[in-house]
Amino acid sequence: MTFPFTIPPEMLNQIMGAIGFLFTLLVFSYVLGDGPLFRIAIYIFVGVSAGYVAAVAWWQVIVPRLVYPLMSALASGSPLDLGVSLALSFAAILLLMKASPSFSGMGRIVVAFLVGVGAAVTLAGALIGTLIPQVSGTIYAFDMTSVETIASSMIILAGATLTLAYFHFGARPTADGSMRRFGLIEILAWGGRIFIGIALGAIFAGVYAAALTALIERISSLINFVMDLIGNFL
Repeated sequence: MTFPFTIPPEMLNQIMGAIGFLFTLLVFSYVLGDGPLFRIAIYIFVGVSAGYVAAVAWWQVIVPRLVYPLMSALASGSPLDLGVSLALSFAAILLLMKASPSFSGMGRIVVAFLVGVGAAVTLAGALIGTLIPQVSGTIYAFDMTSVETIASSMIILAGATLTLAYFHFGARPTADGSMRRFGLIEILAWGGRIFIGIALGAIFAGVYAAALTALIERISSLINFVMDLIGNFL
């Protein structure tokens, strides 16, 4: 397919800059309140994101992992391949039934299976990717001979221990009916709240710095676009 005309790169850059300028102003209109301009920008962003995700899911998941294997199984005639492909196709059809309120119950088995597999993968990932490396790193840190390294290791060990104590929920009812933990666990949990507050503060500072960087970039982009537009007219 050929187009009868081509857009010069300079004009294309100006068009893309104008679109970016317009959407930046629409998003910035949220400063004046949750008005229709901001909602238009959000609806467009959500729609484009949903369309992109649907296209990626179709061309990178459904077609190569469902349609092509089913066609290959039908072409090969293997009973095992054909049975597996038909089972997966049936599961996909049941999952699509969740989109209809009348037939949503037919997809509960598939959803339950997916949730169970996802929970197992998440648990294994938390153990292998977070908890075990954290324990190994804490133990390895004490092999160093530097005083600063040992002090840092002690802080890491204290933070990990106190944070785990904070998430200890073995409370028992007291005489007044309230739930309280053991005295030692309560003291350790109080220290864990301090480390959690420090961690959340650091995360918030990082998010704030990233948002501020994005704001500066957008304002700079607006200024550069206006200056380029004025320069073209002059």
